[in-house]
Amino acid sequence: MSTIIIGAGGHAQVIADILLLLQEQNSLYQPIGYLDDNPTLTGQSYLGLPVLGTLKSLSHIPHDAVIIAIGDNKSRQYLFQKLQSRGEQFITACHPRAVLAPNVHIGPGGMICAGVVVNPSSAIGANVILNTSCSVDHHNQIGDHAHIAPGAHLGGQVSIGTGAFIGIGATVMPRQSIGAWSIVGAGSVVTRDVPDGLTVVGVPAKPLEKR
Repeated sequence: MSTIIIGAGGHAQVIADILLLLQEQNSLYQPIGYLDDNPTLTGQSYLGLPVLGTLKSLSHIPHDAVIIAIGDNKSRQYLFQKLQSRGEQFITACHPRAVLAPNVHIGPGGMICAGVVVNPSSAIGANVILNTSCSVDHHNQIGDHAHIAPGAHLGGQVSIGTGAFIGIGATVMPRQSIGAWSIVGAGSVVTRDVPDGLTVVGVPAKPLEKR
């Protein structure tokens, strides 16, 4: 399945690495290159894959599927919905050294990095990033377009809303809910529910005061 990676930055190269590792293991995925709206990148090569042009080139390049390799949740949501409306097929890049329980549900277009653990009966939405060595315990619900950053840990029965971001090394205690488009700062420990659109930081996590 020939796949185009949308984006060509560091995040995109991590996805490329995952897809190339899967290809070595006789996966059906075949990454053919990147598209990036920075025109100065066209013609460059990263991990042996070329930057084929800008996003406008997508309809002119034969391919079977795409994956969006952009860390910003809002931008990733916008592109996912735009490309979905055009009928593009999305793959999920799951590193061979991630550990997923058999009954975990994974939506399309996501990225599951090395060292990730997802325990039984968890559901991961579409276009979600589970970054390096994060853990998602049992019976979690992770909404579309969310990003669980490297080394973050979610206890059992945690709910993560659409587009939420859980920062590097943060911990969400069991049975807590993080609202849509909320942000949990790096290293924070969430001990109570976080409403939609709120940024919390610290141990225990509290709303970030505006200055």
